[in-house]
Order: sequence, then C-alpha cells, then structure tokens
Amino acid sequence: MKFKADEIASVIQKEIEDFRGEMQTNEVGRVLEVGDGIARVYGLSAAMAGEMVEFSSGVRGQVFNLEENSVGVIILGDYKSIQEGDEVKTTGALLSVPVGDAMIGRVVDALGNAIDGQGPITATETRPIETPAPGVAGRQPVTEPLQTGIKCVDAMTPIGRGQRELIIGDRKTGKTAIAIDAILNQKDSGVICIYVASGQRDASVAGVVETLKEYGAMDYTVVVSASAAAPAPMQYIAPYAGAAIAEHFMYQGKHTLIVYDDLSKQAQAYRQLSLLMRRPPGREAYPGDVFYCHSRLLERSAKLSDELGGGSMTALPIIETMEGEVSAYIPTNVISITDGQIYLEPDLFFAGIRPAMNAGISVSRVGGNAQIKAMKSKKVAGGLRLILAAFRELEAFAQLGTELDKATQAQLDSGYRMVELLKQPQYKPLHVIDQVISIYAGSQGYFSAVAVNKVAETEAELLAFMRDEKSEVRDKLIEAGNLTDETEPALIAALDEFVARLEKTQEPAAV
Repeated sequence: MKFKADEIASVIQKEIEDFRGEMQTNEVGRVLEVGDGIARVYGLSAAMAGEMVEFSSGVRGQVFNLEENSVGVIILGDYKSIQEGDEVKTTGALLSVPVGDAMIGRVVDALGNAIDGQGPITATETRPIETPAPGVAGRQPVTEPLQTGIKCVDAMTPIGRGQRELIIGDRKTGKTAIAIDAILNQKDSGVICIYVASGQRDASVAGVVETLKEYGAMDYTVVVSASAAAPAPMQYIAPYAGAAIAEHFMYQGKHTLIVYDDLSKQAQAYRQLSLLMRRPPGREAYPGDVFYCHSRLLERSAKLSDELGGGSMTALPIIETMEGEVSAYIPTNVISITDGQIYLEPDLFFAGIRPAMNAGISVSRVGGNAQIKAMKSKKVAGGLRLILAAFRELEAFAQLGTELDKATQAQLDSGYRMVELLKQPQYKPLHVIDQVISIYAGSQGYFSAVAVNKVAETEAELLAFMRDEKSEVRDKLIEAGNLTDETEPALIAALDEFVARLEKTQEPAAV
C-alpha cells in the first residue's frame, strides 16, 4: 500500500492550523470518608460553597460545608459506588438543571434526568438551581387572578399570579388534592405548571402523574420527583430544581404555577444533612438557617415588572402539621414567608366537608386584588366569610338545645345550605363565572326551598341550565367579568326561571 505524501502533509497542516494550546486544569481531592449521602473530601482548597464536584465513579456532588482541612460534599446519586480514597475533581460550575420546552410533559428527578421511561431529554439550555430572587424594583403588585377552580378558595382566599399561598394541614386532609385541582384548572390558560414531589411515596407520585395524564394536564406540566426512596440530598435540592425550571419560563414573560409537595419533608432532609455535617442544631434539631432555606426558595416567586417581561411564578407550598400544631417551627416559618394560607381541618374533612378549608384561619394577604369584580361583589364573595362565621356561632349555640326563633332558624338553614354549596368533588374545578353564579344563587336565597341533601345535585342542574339554555347570560358575565346593571338583572331573571321550574318538579324542602 502506497502512502500519498501530499495527502498526509495536508492533514498534518490542517491539524497544526486547528491546534489550540488550551489547558484544562481541575483541582483534585480525595475522599476521606463517605456514608449516608455525604462525603468528606481532602485537598479541594479552592472549592466554593455550592460548587458542583465530580467523583471518579461519575456521580455528582455539591459542596455543602467549607472546613479548615476538608470540605463536606452532599452526594447527588448513589453514594454506595464511592469508596474512601476515590478522586474528586472540581468543575468550577454551580449545580444546574436542564430547562426549556423539552421539559414540558416529562417526569424528571432533582437533577433534571428523565425518569418516565420516554428517553433522554434534549434540552439545549441549563439554569443554576439557586439564583437570587428578583429585587423590589424588579417586581410589581399582584393583581392578576390565578383561578384554582375551587369555590371556597377563589371566593375566600383568592390567589394571584406571583403570589405564594401556603396549603397547610394534617396528613390525609386533601392538601395535594387542592394543588392538583389548581393545576387541572390551568388548562387553556397558558400557565405552565411544575409539580415538585419531595419525600413523597413513589405510589403517590405515580398516582398524581396518572391523574394529570387522564385530564390532559401533562401537556403543560413538568413533574420533578425526589421520592421518599431518593437520597436526602435529592429531596433537599428538588424544590430548587423545580424553581429553576419555572424561572426559565417566567423570565421569558410566561406565567407559571409551582407546587412544592411538601416543604416539611424537604426541611427534614435538610436537617438530616446538616446533622451529618456536624452543623449545630437549633429548635427541634433543625439547623439555624432552615428559615433561610425556605425564604430564598419562596422569594423567587414573583410577578415581574414590565421591564423584565411581566412574567410570573405563583407558588403553592404545602406543609404537613402534626395534630393541627400550626405553631410548630417549620409551619410558623413558612406562614411568615408566604402571602396567606389555606388551613385544612381534619374535623371538617371527616365530617364530609371537602375541601376541608377552615374559613376562619385561612387568609389571603392579596385578597380582592386577585379577584374579578363579579367575585369580589358584596352579593358573592364579599359577605361570604361573614355569613359562614355567623353560621358557625349559631351552630354552636343551637347545639345547646335552645329553641330558636324563626329568623335565627332561617339563618341557620341558610348556613347549612351554603356549607353544602361550597363542597366540591375532587378533579372537578369550576370556571370562575360558574362559581359566581353558584355562590350568588346561594347567598341570595335561591336554594332556600331545596333540601340540604339535594343542594349539590341542584347546583349541578343550575350550572347545566345556565350553560345550555342561558348561555347568552353566562357569556355576557364572562365578557363583562362583573355584575353590572345589564348582567345582574339578566342573571336574576335566569335564576327566577330556574327556581320556578324547580318548584314544579321538586317536593317541599326538609332540613
């Protein structure tokens, strides 16, 4: 075989021209000890806090503690593959996750790797999981409603785009159900949703994903899962990874909704890591900076100023209480960071009142600013909280067995019907105008002739009647968004017609 000298010369010439004398330098250290999701590494004297490092096995870690002779690293993966004496090299980069449209519809772990069996994610951009929250000048007031589709929430504790509304309650009281309904209600609204499961059972996360698929919500949702089986470092960083994915869309001028389910488990994972790293424990053995752990996460939710694109990130953090202990350390911390809370009460839940929201303790600090005018009206949500508060007092009084006068009995009956009206089945979010029609009818006494146990059935008939036979009235309400001199009489006439039809077909009411 003959070699062609000119060909070889041209190849060598091209290699010389393309040669770049670049040197890659990495500081290399050695593992001193490893176990329980953390490693102590010697020799990384220039490592920075929060920097990403790589072990010789390919597993990544994040610098957590900077000590005099060593650094503490949290291991983001299988720590059993790491041995004492293994090499560790710095990367000079912060821990990042892939972001962008390729993430939508996927289930990923806390590092952004696909875990849904649909192949790798081809994202072209990444974003550090920890970034500074927008400053005061970079925000604008929360004025745009984010409808959850849940009557009692949208009426009494409204949520606005850019708000942080805490969902708090004991286990198994319907906290996740409210968050999932809020995600389902964002269909066709242009809001991109991120559901972060931190420390949840794999079966629960799989159930949520199946529900989102069933109702077509995975088309605009990203699920970030660090289940109870995942190492503590993954459970700790999962909410920050979810926030980074949401921020990418927010800074593009889009609207996002992120659910952190739940921050109690994340705080416990952080406590575990901190204690293993020998950080001094404080109240309930949590480290002193656990407040900062949550505040720097939740402050990233904002309604951006118009100069920054006007995008928004709305957060629904979930906190689990023990025996209704709202004054425990983590609940009080998160309550003080958020713009209100939805408190779910076990007694109401087991009494069949679902969502089990306690209207007295639940509050939204944005209030009517995040409601359409029709909902804010005195005849709809304006007086609803007072009606329910008066009813609870009367109910307690009536339990003493005292005989009540007619007016008090009528108020009590009206309260029972209102409570029944605010019940709502899971995965059935309502359009905001349907909520307005329903609550208006209830507060104005249109259900007074209906038996309490028939209220839900009658409400469904009313909404079907408004959609099918009085669509022009409903459409006008949707267009106006307010009970005006034109829309309110039309609504009253429609309700009168419905009640007249009802009286012909139904038996007299019995309480």
